[in-house]
Amino acid sequence: MVSPMYIAEVAPSERRGALVSCNQLAIIFGMLLIYFVNYAIASLGDRHWLDTLGWRYMFASGVVPSLLFLGLLFTVPETPRWLALRGREREARELLMALDPDSNIEQQWQEIHETTQQRSIKLLGSGLGYVIFVGIMLSVFQQVTGINVFLYYAPRILSGFNHSGLDIALLETILVGAVNLLFTLIAIYTVDRFGRRPLMMGGALVMGLCMLAIGTAAYLNLIGGYLLIFMLGYIAAFALSLGPVTWVLLSEMFPNRVRAKALSIAVFAQWLANFLVSQTFPMMTADNNWLQQTFHGGAPFWLYGIMGLVTVGFVAKCVPETKNRSLEELEALWERTEKSPQLSPSGA
Repeated sequence: MVSPMYIAEVAPSERRGALVSCNQLAIIFGMLLIYFVNYAIASLGDRHWLDTLGWRYMFASGVVPSLLFLGLLFTVPETPRWLALRGREREARELLMALDPDSNIEQQWQEIHETTQQRSIKLLGSGLGYVIFVGIMLSVFQQVTGINVFLYYAPRILSGFNHSGLDIALLETILVGAVNLLFTLIAIYTVDRFGRRPLMMGGALVMGLCMLAIGTAAYLNLIGGYLLIFMLGYIAAFALSLGPVTWVLLSEMFPNRVRAKALSIAVFAQWLANFLVSQTFPMMTADNNWLQQTFHGGAPFWLYGIMGLVTVGFVAKCVPETKNRSLEELEALWERTEKSPQLSPSGA
């Protein structure tokens, strides 16, 4: 939660989308890397060794990057906005100048000063209810469109639909991770060029269509490359849109004085939706004989596909474009949206 928020608070507005997306890229790269680490550890012994001891090495491997991250954090300063909120204005100004030494920071500092010196406001006070609602829904839609079904159950899905065996399914899982990484890289170079709304709507549309196609493939028992093609198409669309761009929006949309608390609420909603999706997927497939016999495993994918199409409408109706706007400009934009519901999504 803190990483994208921190990046958003120190990044220049014209590069904020790309830099926040780098957080998602780091997550995806770490996931892909750990696939290979675990595969290498698993190859050190037989299945009994893996079940009794090998899995412990998999968990222990996480100690190395954790300690490295902890050490590097001691070199990271606070953000100018956090310092300003606590009255440390001289430090905030100096850090703001250090972050962008080639530009005149006076206007930006004035905006930061004004928003951080305002009276304390309640989390659900005037002008905040709508933006918190949008943040919660963006978090929920990122999950109920089904991404973690693939990230958590990819070997099971691929081996079940392709009848290819677990080893081939694990290799296909690595392919899924590679596609996720590649298209997250593309998102970094497009989010500040094309904007948040076009990527979100286009990506959610493709995700929804791919999920409907996967559900239809499962229902018709069309096995083989057909499933993998649409699965990779879904992953690519997610990596271009709801994966990184949702975090960009969440990190930049909340007012300075309540950003941490509001983002916490949105992230709580995201993990709650994650939990519900990951727990109900098995219930709608192999664990439910009636659904399995009636829809042949296609029911959950049709549901996720419909959620993808609903996401398109929600973004079109409720989410304004935020690219190239300072965090303080966005704060004023949401206040106007709260007072004038007829405000166009473009923020005009």
